[in-house]
Amino acid sequence: MNRHAQMKITTAFLALILASSPVVAQDVRVGVFGLFHPRQLALRPLVGSALVVHVSGESLVLEESSGVNIADIRIGGEKVVLRVGSHILRGSKITVTGRNNGPADFNLAIAGKITRHYHGTLEVKPDSQALTAVVTMDLETAVASVVAAEGTVDTPPESLKALAVAVRSYFVAGKGRHRDFDFCDTTHCQFLRESPASSSAAAQAVDATRGLVLAYQSQTFAAMYTRSCSGRTLTPAEVGLPSAAYPYYSVDCTYCRQHPSSWQSRLSAEDDATLRRSNESSRLRLDRRLGWSAVPSNTFVMRKEGEDIVLRGVGQGHGIGLCQAGAKAMAEEGADFRGILAHYYPNTVVTKLGRAARLR
Repeated sequence: MNRHAQMKITTAFLALILASSPVVAQDVRVGVFGLFHPRQLALRPLVGSALVVHVSGESLVLEESSGVNIADIRIGGEKVVLRVGSHILRGSKITVTGRNNGPADFNLAIAGKITRHYHGTLEVKPDSQALTAVVTMDLETAVASVVAAEGTVDTPPESLKALAVAVRSYFVAGKGRHRDFDFCDTTHCQFLRESPASSSAAAQAVDATRGLVLAYQSQTFAAMYTRSCSGRTLTPAEVGLPSAAYPYYSVDCTYCRQHPSSWQSRLSAEDDATLRRSNESSRLRLDRRLGWSAVPSNTFVMRKEGEDIVLRGVGQGHGIGLCQAGAKAMAEEGADFRGILAHYYPNTVVTKLGRAARLR
């Protein structure tokens, strides 16, 4: 037997061993609503459930059937002020759990702006004249919430499964991106909304890949992914980002090459002066100030028109790792999620969470 054949058998045998490894339960701490810099939040339980709100050694119960089912949370200097009916409590932080001190279902809202349903526990603290709200949720709940936010109604199941594995890998290996929590709910980390119904395509894709992550050289890595590429995925070095645990490769994306996601944008000369070509950090700084459609990707050409600069480009996002548009096309052509992941993340293996760490 030649060496190449032996390597193929060894790789297949390793994948079989990894697939049988037990899944390690994990929680994820996600900072929510940070873009709004909220000074006031409204909290209420779902019908049929109860919340226990803890502050300064005291506890209050919110329950629909009791008629006391909403809490007003505000910032008060260096304290958090909680109002539940006629009760007013102040403390350095507020924590919210279920009756058994575990996760619960609740709605969190900023009046007139946003309301979302979460399953987990909640912590609210004051920070720089705003409230910091952190939801601690089960890893699989967090993965499903991201897949539901990123996917569309026409995304094939195998493409959703590939995305679920990438999302889970990012959550497992990319912790610590913020001071008070592991991840935010924006594209700075991973775009996260509320968890989907168990019957949804996103939830089913997550359940079908439960505990599966991507590993490179026996290490789980924070897998990056993008909405659509320019027909060729990029490496971090190509967009001015530091090298990562996984050496991303530039791979061909047939769908995006044949069906590019084209865009055009007009910038003032002043704004253009802050934009550096092939630099993800400067692109994001400009997008945060002007809006996320200002410069959708890193692949563009520019031309001066009068006092302005016109950009014409293709792609959406940083262009690194799994291309969601390309993955969708591959799935529609019959590729399974493992084949999709192998294409966009060469030299990696799909393994059960917990096994990669033991292989070090």
